[in-house]
Amino acid sequence: MASIYDYPSQIRRDILRMVHKPQSGHPGGSMGCTEFFTALYFEVLRHNPAAFSMDGRGEDLFFLSNGHISPVLYSTLARAGYFPVAELSTFRLINTRLQGHPTTHDGLPGVRIASGSLGQGLSVAVGAAQAKKLNGDNHLVYTLHGDGELQEGQIWEAAMYAGAKKVDNLIATVDANGQQIDGSTDEVLPMGDLGAKFAAFGWDVMHLEHGNDLDAVRAVLREAGTRTGKGKPVVIIMKTAMGHGVDFMAGTHKWHGVAPNDDELVRALAQCPETLGDY
Repeated sequence: MASIYDYPSQIRRDILRMVHKPQSGHPGGSMGCTEFFTALYFEVLRHNPAAFSMDGRGEDLFFLSNGHISPVLYSTLARAGYFPVAELSTFRLINTRLQGHPTTHDGLPGVRIASGSLGQGLSVAVGAAQAKKLNGDNHLVYTLHGDGELQEGQIWEAAMYAGAKKVDNLIATVDANGQQIDGSTDEVLPMGDLGAKFAAFGWDVMHLEHGNDLDAVRAVLREAGTRTGKGKPVVIIMKTAMGHGVDFMAGTHKWHGVAPNDDELVRALAQCPETLGDY
């Protein structure tokens, strides 16, 4: 039986191979969030991959707002049993269900919204969380955002609403890797103290300094769950390294949306041992 510690390296292998084949995709942020997805899907999230439904009643929900990191989502969903792992080989190919940004029209299990138009995921998550309250469903709603995404104004409208309306069955996580497509977030548009901003809107703010430490991510997600139901939405400001796991990709915006060539793939895979079997 697989250990939770087997997943991060295998998911990184999946990501690298997925973007290499079509020479298209976003490996950097995907690799930086591998520990988050592992902890969420293989330990924290109360979900049923074998009986996926769009309304998600009776289970926790997750919405990926920064949809360009779809490779990590697809790998995680497949490894969790939502669809065959072999389908990962179709990423970004013609007529695939695994498009560059997640979509819903092909009915891919595990995906409930089309995302990647940045800034919209928090609004969707707030609505889903309120729907759960109206339906008497005590499950939680989780969402993930890039820090560069928080330069979008709609995020702060949703944050203001969630705080004011006490949407306390919602846990948002910000991948604070300090990088975006054109450079560092500080170079493009500094955002100051994100925790203070969310707190000003009435959120319960948590900080995770080591978002690429699987045990640390597991602990903060468990703690976040205990803070729900107390009148405030919860946000985790999670520091990660873009491209974590491969030395020449880590910590730089240059791998935000660039696929490795043949030689780079070999070098990268050598740093990510196969643990669960390649597709």
